[in-house]
Formats: sequence, structure tokens, C-alpha cells
Amino acid sequence: MNFLFVIIPLIVSIPSLIPNLIEAKRNNGHGNNNDRPRRHQHNANSGNSDLSLWIDEQFIKRISGFPMEIQIITDGNVQQYLLDPNFENYLPVIPSEVGMVNLTWRAGEKKYFYNFDRLQSFNEQVLTPPILSIETRGKIPRKPKSFSVLLPCSGKESGIALFTIGLLIETRKGHALQGTPFRFKLRKECIVREGPDQECDKKCANGGWCTKEKVCQCRQGYLGQYCQSAMCYPRCQNGGICSSPGVCDCPNGFHGDYCEGGLKSI
Repeated sequence: MNFLFVIIPLIVSIPSLIPNLIEAKRNNGHGNNNDRPRRHQHNANSGNSDLSLWIDEQFIKRISGFPMEIQIITDGNVQQYLLDPNFENYLPVIPSEVGMVNLTWRAGEKKYFYNFDRLQSFNEQVLTPPILSIETRGKIPRKPKSFSVLLPCSGKESGIALFTIGLLIETRKGHALQGTPFRFKLRKECIVREGPDQECDKKCANGGWCTKEKVCQCRQGYLGQYCQSAMCYPRCQNGGICSSPGVCDCPNGFHGDYCEGGLKSI
């Protein structure tokens, strides 16, 4: 899981990250460096550094095409777009090829303690509960350290499963960091492959190719057993259909890159 993921769109209620993503897409790599999403510089040696948590850029690139870090907490402040009640609606399904989300955090000069109090799958026939590469509770390290959230498919059924991750962060005095606990509900695709498909090379769509194991390997921006589904990131809004990566076909009355524009007169 763009978890989880990502991460996110052209609408007024999510102010900071969306314009950078949209601008990068419009420039299509032809703008100058000032027009592109910038990587946040984490200075662990700064004397006044505070708690930071971010999703590694390579994960975001895999699910969105944009090589950028997604800030969750910066210098002790939870990013405002995470507090938007509709935030989860804009996140894409985490593709079957992505089995973990990599994050990095550091406490800086202060002491913080964490507790992942919810790790739950709502359909264990498709996805088993998320697993952490660290203890579920403990002290956040002072210097940057990475960890992973593993998203293991059950291997029993194919489908898209909803899962939740809860994270509480407290100060050394036991006070919850403002904006926490987080309660993220994300979606993960799982595909059960019954065995090599001898006609794989005839079925891989949208530029996907058949591996030596006779399994379709999808181009970036597509997912599914035969690469049949395009991925739009953020998701198409208001009933729009993702016709190709990053391109939404909007129903009558809606407009915008992601059909986010409200009803207009017809």
C-alpha cells in the first residue's frame, strides 16, 4: 500500500502535497528542477531537530511513478493532509507486486515512544494482518532508522482487502503527539497464481511481458494478473474511470485531471 501508502490530489482540502504532484505530471519531466517535487532534507545532526517520519521515495515511485518522499511527520508536526477525513479516499490500491511499505523515522533531540496498537486485516482470506519488522511498541531512535510494514497475502484467494494500521506516539511525559493516534485504512491487491500460464505471452496486456516463470510482469502504472488495470494516482473521483495511467475519463458534469472539479453547468 500509494499504506499506504503514496500521497495525493488536486483538491482544496489537501493543501500541501497535491500541487507538487500535479505540477510534476503536467511538466512531464520538461520543467526545471524548481517545478518538481522536492526531496525533504533530513538533518539528523541539527541541534534543534525534532521527530520526523516519512515513507521512502522508492516505494512511492513504484505505486505512483513519482520518485519522492511522503512526509508524515516533520519536525514534530503531523502533516495537515493526513488529518483530512477524506484522505484515505484518494489513496490507490497497493499493487500485488508490492509486499511491504518502507518507512524511516528519527526522534531528534527529544524522546518519543510509539505503539502500533492496530494491525488488522478485514479480509484474512485475502490478506493476513500486517507485520512489522520492529517491535510493536518501543522508543523511537534518535537518528534516522528504517523499518518495514509487511503486507502478506494469504495465498488463499485473489482480491482487494482492506486493512488498518494504528499508531500512537507519546512524549516522554506520556502525552500523545498532536494529530495521533493515526488510524489508516488502506487497500491491498492480492493475486493467487495457480501455476504458470502457458499462454501468458498472449494475455499480458498494456505492454506487460511474460517472464520465464510464465507470469505477466507489468509496466509501471498497470496492475492485475494480466496487467489489465491502469492505475490513477490519486484515484479518479466522482465516478471517473481510470483509462490509462494517470488519465481519468470523467462523467458528464465533472472535470479536472482526477474529475475532482465540482459539477458544472451542461
